[in-house]
Amino acid sequence: MTSRRDPGPSSDFFADDASASQGGDIAPAHFTEELVRLGHRLPANVYLGTSSWSFPGWQGIVYGGAFTEGQLARNGLAAYAQHPLLRTVSIDRSFYQNLDSDTYARYAQQVPEHFRFVVKGPAQVTDAVIRGQGSQPDAPNPHFLEADIALDQFVRPAIQGLRARAGPLVFQLTPLPRALLHPAEELHATVARIGEFIARLPKHVDGIEPIYAVEPRSAELLTPRFVRMLREVGARLCVSIHARMPEAARQSAALRAMDALPEEGDDWRLKGSLVVRWNLHAGFRYDEAKNRYAPFDRLLDADIVTRGTLAHLIHVAIRSGQPAFVIANNKAEGSSPLSCVELAKAVVAR
Repeated sequence: MTSRRDPGPSSDFFADDASASQGGDIAPAHFTEELVRLGHRLPANVYLGTSSWSFPGWQGIVYGGAFTEGQLARNGLAAYAQHPLLRTVSIDRSFYQNLDSDTYARYAQQVPEHFRFVVKGPAQVTDAVIRGQGSQPDAPNPHFLEADIALDQFVRPAIQGLRARAGPLVFQLTPLPRALLHPAEELHATVARIGEFIARLPKHVDGIEPIYAVEPRSAELLTPRFVRMLREVGARLCVSIHARMPEAARQSAALRAMDALPEEGDDWRLKGSLVVRWNLHAGFRYDEAKNRYAPFDRLLDADIVTRGTLAHLIHVAIRSGQPAFVIANNKAEGSSPLSCVELAKAVVAR
């Protein structure tokens, strides 16, 4: 893997801020006029954001002082939402524990009307196994792809709490056991089972139409049969930039195959939201990337190729009149807010 240590041109967008606050009130960083102008130039239906908001290393990038992870987790969202480019964020807590509608409503109350949340579905229904110590599989999960649980414990509370600020509800299919992917007959049955799960979820909840997205974490799933199934049940393919998955360009081709009509030729249109989770730099495991990139305050491994592919997909979404949601992880390039800045610059430049 070729990489380079690069503090990133994004650092030029942030004014020096030597202040450090230990209080309960969390203020945003001081943003330069150049960054504010970039935010104004980015189309309104392009939602760039990060996985969570509780990183002390973002001092001077997102936050205007020194705060602990706990302080940011409890009180940092309102300051995060004042960043000129960060119009969405991923609620990842919901993957590990069920949240009630009041919790989602409290999140919604802290952000402006134009802000949207991407919410991860619970591992309770998206992981095929029950995991024990070290996340090792212990036993089959009896609730895998149970739509009733997903509806009662996830979809309905999220929509009722977030209301109009609800963005895509993402079902991340944690790497599936080999028995569900091989031989081909088992893979076909698994794809059909995923389709049945999505088809049982409601098209409307309290007058709001949820956006369902499925994020595969097993490369074997990324087949024509899989993308046809998603199209048929009205779900979106969540492009997953991860070491376990093919490069972004191949996933872009799968998305095009899902949406394009033959007569459109090269001028294809998305038939629904663009949903991307830019999770991990190629060649790393999560723990390796975390150790390399912490405290997540600079870009260390610029992924120009992925940025270019994502900028192209965002432009397809703009041309299609569809919203684009891109969630960047700190482990993609080193600092997810700075990745969002560089991606925004690429989108605007095109």
